[in-house]
Amino acid sequence: MTFKELCEARYSCRKYKAQAIEPEKLEYIKECVRLAPSAVNKQPWQFIYVTEPEMLSKIKASYQREWIETAPAIIICLQDRENCWTRKYDDKNHADIDIAIATEHLCLAATEQGLGTCWVCNFDINLLKETVDLPAGYEPAVLIPIGYPDCDITPKTRKSMEEIWE
Repeated sequence: MTFKELCEARYSCRKYKAQAIEPEKLEYIKECVRLAPSAVNKQPWQFIYVTEPEMLSKIKASYQREWIETAPAIIICLQDRENCWTRKYDDKNHADIDIAIATEHLCLAATEQGLGTCWVCNFDINLLKETVDLPAGYEPAVLIPIGYPDCDITPKTRKSMEEIWE
C-alpha cells in the first residue's frame, strides 16, 4: 500500500466489532507512535491503552455518543504542556501540534493493520480527569476508539486542490 492509498483508506470509524486487537498489531502501532516527530524531539506525550470494561465505561461517559459503546478499546492520548517546546518569538506552545502528529501516526498505523479509529476531541475533559487516574502533569488531548470496523466506509468529502493550495 502506498502512502496515498493509506491516507485514502483511513476514515473515522464509528462502529466496531467486539474482536480483540492482537498483541503484535498493538505493538506495531505503539512503535509507529514512538517514532513520531515532535518539536525539538521533546516527545511531550503519553498514551494509555484501555480495554478493561470498568475503565472503558468511565472513559465513554465523558463522550456520550451511542456509537462509542461499540469500541472494544480506547487510547487516551495525553500531552505534557509544561515539558514541550515553546517558540520564543511568540510563546507558541507546541504540545497540541506534537500530540496531533503522534496521534495521526497512531491512526495511520492502525489503518495499515486493518483497524478502524476515530479522533474524539469533543469529550468532557473535567469528567475524564475526575473519573480516570491519569499520570500527573499530563492533560488528555484526544480519545481514540480503536478496533476492527463493523461498518461500510463512508466516502470522504474534501476540498478541491484549488481551495487549499496556492
